Amino acid sequence: MLLPSILGENFMDEWMDFPRMDFPDIDRKLYGKHATHVMKTDVHEHDDGYEVDIDLPGFKKEEIKLSLENGYLFVGAEKTLDQDQKNKKGKLIRQERYAGSMQRSFYVGDTLTEEDIKAKFEDGVLKLFVPKKEARKIPEKKTIAIE
Repeated sequence: MLLPSILGENFMDEWMDFPRMDFPDIDRKLYGKHATHVMKTDVHEHDDGYEVDIDLPGFKKEEIKLSLENGYLFVGAEKTLDQDQKNKKGKLIRQERYAGSMQRSFYVGDTLTEEDIKAKFEDGVLKLFVPKKEARKIPEKKTIAIE
């Protein structure tokens, strides 16, 4: 499951049914002045796992970091603009390109390891495959014979 268990099994279904449209003013209030640079993500469920596509246009593979901690998959991206390049091109009168960092996390469960998750970055889209793994079974209660 890709969501925290406290949200319940059908959280993603309910969330996806919520009408979502892009309103820049509202997005800016929710996400800050770089609202257009929120990691837009699609999650597709398959029988054997989840396919996660995250839009990261303008980023290089080296600027993206993936980590797995305590059952959470963290995706981070950081971009800086070359200050020397701006000076060579003349006076900057408007800048819309993004410089900064962003991060998202997904709960994937504590049974997965780094080797289980497959990642590929192509044409500005980070493609992840997160397999479904059964949760570790808690041993049944067993009695101990007394001699």
